[in-house]
Amino acid sequence: MSSSAIGIRYAKALLNIASEQKKVEPYAEELANVASVLKSEDLLRLLLDSPTFPLEKKTAIMNDLCELLKLSEGMKTFLSLLLEKDRIGYVPQIEQSYRKFADEQSGVVRATITSANKLTKARSEALKKSLEQQTGKKIVLSLETDKSLIGGLKAEMGGRLFDGSVKTQLKRIEDTLAKG
Repeated sequence: MSSSAIGIRYAKALLNIASEQKKVEPYAEELANVASVLKSEDLLRLLLDSPTFPLEKKTAIMNDLCELLKLSEGMKTFLSLLLEKDRIGYVPQIEQSYRKFADEQSGVVRATITSANKLTKARSEALKKSLEQQTGKKIVLSLETDKSLIGGLKAEMGGRLFDGSVKTQLKRIEDTLAKG
């Protein structure tokens, strides 16, 4: 089974449990915290993912991590299952899939706006409102800056990229002139 299929399967299972317990967002935050720790701590990730390291020691380490991160009982149980099934290495894929499914379930769309200069609060709120009107869904906006854009905006939403940057427009003009 491919890693993306495994991530999807476990994410759907966790989302079903979270929905029943009405803890979809808390579980998303907890899972993101675990994924972040595993990403930043190479030794921890290697120990927990090692097939030769004893399960009892992995469980003890995971329990300590759960206490440190103040995770809920449901998340502790889920992570224990991942350890038992040797799936702890899939936490980043599970977290990504979980977030996607949770957003779909709650009618949320995540959008990333990249601009050459930092957007004002009023401008970002106006963009958010406009996107919400166009999609009919709640928008969670992430703002980034990239000086190489020169001006304009790039918006990534739902896997689609809308590029209205000056850099891209200049590139199009250059390509048109090169073709004659």
